[in-house]
Amino acid sequence: MEKTYQPEQIETRWYERWEADNRFAPTGRGTPFSIMIPPPNVTGSLHMGHAFQDTIMDTLTRWKRMQGNNTLWQVGTDHAGIATQMLVERKIAAEEGKTRHDLGREAFIDKVWEWKEESGDHITRQLRRMGASVDWSRERFTMDDGFYKAVQEVFVRLHEEGLVYRGKRLVNWDPTLHTAISDLEVENKEQQGSFWHFRYPLADGVKTADGKDYLVVATTRPETLLGDTGVAVNPEDTRYASLVGKFIELPLVGRRIPIVADEHADMEKGSGCVKITPAHDFNDYEVGKRQDHLLINVFSQDATILERAEIYDLKGQPQPDEDASLPAKYAGLDRFEARKLIVADMDALGLLEQVEAVNNTMPYGDRSGDVIEPLLTDQWFVAVESLAKPAIEAVENGDIQFVPKNYENMYFAWMRDLQDWCISRQLWWGHRIPAWYDKAGNVYVARTEAEVREKHGLGDDIELTQDEDVLDTWFSSGLWTFGTLGWPEQTPELETFHPTSVLVTGFDIIFFWVARMIMMTLKFTGEVPFKTVYVHGLVRDGQGQKMSKSKGNVLDPIDLIDGISLDALLEKRTGNMMQPQKAKAIAKATRDEFKDGIEAHGTDALRFTFLSQATTGRDIKFDMNRLDGYRNFCNKLWNASRYVLMNAEGEDCGTSLEGEGVNDVELSLADRWIISQLQKTEAQVTRAMEEYRFDHASQALYEFVWNEYCDWYLELSKPVLWDENASAAAKRGTRRTLVRVLETVLRLAHPMMPYITEEIWQRVAPLAGTYVGDDASLMLQAWPQADDSKIDEQATRDIEWLKGVIIAVRNIRAEMNIAPGKPLDVLLTKGKPEDAERLEDYRHFLAKLAKLESATWLENPDDAPLSATQLVGDMEVLVPMADLIDKDAELKRLAKEIEKQDKLIGGIEKKLDNEGFIAKAPESVVEKERGKLADFQAAKQLLEEQRAKISAL
Repeated sequence: MEKTYQPEQIETRWYERWEADNRFAPTGRGTPFSIMIPPPNVTGSLHMGHAFQDTIMDTLTRWKRMQGNNTLWQVGTDHAGIATQMLVERKIAAEEGKTRHDLGREAFIDKVWEWKEESGDHITRQLRRMGASVDWSRERFTMDDGFYKAVQEVFVRLHEEGLVYRGKRLVNWDPTLHTAISDLEVENKEQQGSFWHFRYPLADGVKTADGKDYLVVATTRPETLLGDTGVAVNPEDTRYASLVGKFIELPLVGRRIPIVADEHADMEKGSGCVKITPAHDFNDYEVGKRQDHLLINVFSQDATILERAEIYDLKGQPQPDEDASLPAKYAGLDRFEARKLIVADMDALGLLEQVEAVNNTMPYGDRSGDVIEPLLTDQWFVAVESLAKPAIEAVENGDIQFVPKNYENMYFAWMRDLQDWCISRQLWWGHRIPAWYDKAGNVYVARTEAEVREKHGLGDDIELTQDEDVLDTWFSSGLWTFGTLGWPEQTPELETFHPTSVLVTGFDIIFFWVARMIMMTLKFTGEVPFKTVYVHGLVRDGQGQKMSKSKGNVLDPIDLIDGISLDALLEKRTGNMMQPQKAKAIAKATRDEFKDGIEAHGTDALRFTFLSQATTGRDIKFDMNRLDGYRNFCNKLWNASRYVLMNAEGEDCGTSLEGEGVNDVELSLADRWIISQLQKTEAQVTRAMEEYRFDHASQALYEFVWNEYCDWYLELSKPVLWDENASAAAKRGTRRTLVRVLETVLRLAHPMMPYITEEIWQRVAPLAGTYVGDDASLMLQAWPQADDSKIDEQATRDIEWLKGVIIAVRNIRAEMNIAPGKPLDVLLTKGKPEDAERLEDYRHFLAKLAKLESATWLENPDDAPLSATQLVGDMEVLVPMADLIDKDAELKRLAKEIEKQDKLIGGIEKKLDNEGFIAKAPESVVEKERGKLADFQAAKQLLEEQRAKISAL
């Protein structure tokens, strides 16, 4: 093995080897275990959330593979309708100066497929870099032929049952992209806005109880006034009870609109009167349904004001007999230009009561950046009521279990308040809706145009046009668990691997994806899509802030693996920023945090960091210090393995011996102890993995490797291996324990840290008696199983005693400033009889590890000379001080140290006594200073105690 651990030299080599050897494919043996990757966008790049999620999935998959399961981790990518279309449109504009409309639909789609072939596998390359052991031979894409067939089949069958229908409904509309979008694609941003209070004149000479001839309504969107259909007051509001059923003369338009009683009006908010615009607000739409109002749309798809309103009933049927006139002066104006003019006109009419500054939330399209408009459009919907019932029952009866369980409540809350699902998008890239129209507007749904003609007896002379819309990507990804396995064909893969075993996902898409998968899969397979839903938190920065480009706090997992210079990191974070001041602030924060850029840490260290923070359901504050620490952990494992190999390669490790009797192999106390501790660790890690407590699993492994195997056992092995008087059987026993425990540790760590463990295992396995051929891999070795018969509690108690004495001596050395290599005479006293026995039995361990000249049991404590003392239980560990130190020199040194602490204490006390500092500094800064003061005072106290001991000599 190389002297130093160099992850970049082994990671790519091992991944290519695994993939070439087809290690990730199902073996065809054992109980099936399957897991579906949440398909990342084909346009995407691996972000910290992906890397975290993929680490968890790969850890589960590798663990189950080693347990002997027939394991499939299904990989694939999503076609990402809006994102991909926007990307290719920008590419064409930059390279050819054309729009998609210049090319036409067919030619544009060809361009998208060209881009997919050339550049669409960026994220899959990054998945490989993370060590993801997905079955690449089965890679799927939500637009591939087989998946397209599944999508068509589901749409057609749902339509045949009346569960898919076309209607005019209110949707989130992106005026830039000209498409409906899902709630997940809406980004709500807080900002300062205005609340305009308008007077709405009462019609027919009616007056309020206090004699006014108007009602005051308030709105943040004055332009929607043109589509008002009523004013609502609360049924319990006595101020307006007499006005219910009366009418308003709608300003600027002249339309008579009714005053209605509806619980939507809040008596405590403003005047208690609310304008109702059912065609332009989701809450108002519900009021409109309750009050049987018409739907008056005043916006075009560009969010400009129409020349004439579009008026529909609640079923979406046009109402040509209604007055659709709108003021001509607003026609064609952008909504925000119209807003300014409408406010000015209301003011001119004396109808602007007041303008109130408020903080409100505005919906923006996450792709276009435009303000989203609720808009009435013709869309395709799935009626979800009948689909939701079995999906709720599947969780209620335990067929599907959420981990942690509390996320079931979130699932139930959504599922019991479902609205019909809008599944159409006004895009070109995606699964085109399999519906055709004749010139009369009749709609026909089938798998192909030929099937339409055959099914409905339409001749070739009947012209048919396919629907221009495509399906929402959540519709196709809702079929992911069974569509990827070959449905609607009843394939062997579907029979073997469905239902899948576990879904790993974030809580933010439980409704958008998880719930829809459950509904669709139950409907079309009669099975649940997965048995367990493991819900993880979101990865945030070290301060708990969401990572975003606008905040300049994004970390790229590949940069953490391979390293990145400060200049390159600054370019990533600020290169395209349009706001110089913001870019400057982000650059400063980045320089402060990463003075020399980010060093390479390797994939294993990053994976282990993620797992160490994978507490169920909680968000992660990603800690760079932890990442540094786990890189050190990799180094520790590497160096420990080199020590083992140096002492075992070419030596008799006892692995070829059949028996384990004393004539063949003699196990030392340390051997018996580490074997015993290994059994406990195996059980701990396995139990934690079964409970999805990856943080507990990684911590148990870390504690064993670092604190027990490396820090103690390797040191305890030296007195045996380096003792010329030790028997061959004893040396053989220690060598065998060294290699066998290490080999087991590598198997235990492999799911979490696949690269370093495979590299070391190839060298260690032959020594441990495991056959290694040219094609052998740690990936397919058996998962360790604890053997309770190897647990030796007496060995554990003896080792804890030994460790206690060694630590006591080391503490005395540190306190008294005695050189680590100086041999000491040690006295033990006041203990139990077994302590004296242990001293005799394990004297050779103490001599080597505590650097002792002698160790003596002192029967009469009163005979002890002046000594430095430490306690191990009831027993005292004494180190006589005479002639060990230069008393005067040590007192002089301690005086200087105490003086140094006094200066530090004085400086902080002065700062904390400054009222100005206390008043202006953030509380966190003040608390930090108080903490430093307590640390310095504690350090001073220890120094003074040490000085008192030395003075007494």
